Amino acid sequence: MNRATQQGNRSSTVLGRRLGSELLRLRDESGKTQQQAAQVISATNSKIVKMERGWVPMRDPDIRTLCEFYGLEDAKLVSRLLEVARLDRERRKAKGWWNQYPELRSLVEYVALEDIATGVRTWQGAFVPGLLQTPDYARALAVGNADWDDPEEIERFVEAKVARQARLADSNPLALWAIVAEGALRQLVGGREVMRAQLERLSEAAAEPNVTVQVVPFLAGSHPGMTGAFSVVSFAEPGAMDVVYMDTTSSTLWLESEKDAARHNVTFGRIARNGLAPRDSIALIGRIRKEL
Repeated sequence: MNRATQQGNRSSTVLGRRLGSELLRLRDESGKTQQQAAQVISATNSKIVKMERGWVPMRDPDIRTLCEFYGLEDAKLVSRLLEVARLDRERRKAKGWWNQYPELRSLVEYVALEDIATGVRTWQGAFVPGLLQTPDYARALAVGNADWDDPEEIERFVEAKVARQARLADSNPLALWAIVAEGALRQLVGGREVMRAQLERLSEAAAEPNVTVQVVPFLAGSHPGMTGAFSVVSFAEPGAMDVVYMDTTSSTLWLESEKDAARHNVTFGRIARNGLAPRDSIALIGRIRKEL
């Protein structure tokens, strides 16, 4: 699923669908119909359909009225919904730097959301997460993927990847928790010099207060992360209105339901428990670097 899902002349966004699914859940639990919901906000049934499917940006008054009508008394949850609606409106009209890079391809929607997220928890078994990659490492990955014909495209892709990393050091820095498999740190992407620099970058990043790095060692044996990599993107405190991102060889997949987010948060926690503590992880990274 790329930047938006098209439905005729409408388009949905990841945040819009996440918000719509939450409103649909609240309506179902309250026993209200779409027609009743439409009447309470003086709208048509089709507007409720569009809202619940994430096809349109949502107004704060409509969200407040519907929440009250559905009997939602949790003020904190209402505030979360309003915040997601605000972020979605901003996302729909945003002309961010990422739009200058068609080389990002399916990553465009992810990078746009990363720009407004409060936190990312990412598990990677095959390579170092993009937010922590050096330019040389990112370039070697792009070349190794054999997915690029034009060297200039590769350079622009690397430039865009590096630009993402500004989120880790801006005035409201992204909270990043990255768990990486030991095998990814031993894979000689780009050769020994490139890997030495990449491992040094990991150690430096881990010293920042908003970055946590863990390594799952070979000795951990079988663990829940072996089924595949994923990232959980948060737009409030962890666990509140999260979405899950998975990038495969053939497609980009967003899991937007509360159930999917909760399941992946549990899986992430289990992977973390199989990993070394942050201090021990950095020590292992240092040892691997010396071996190179």
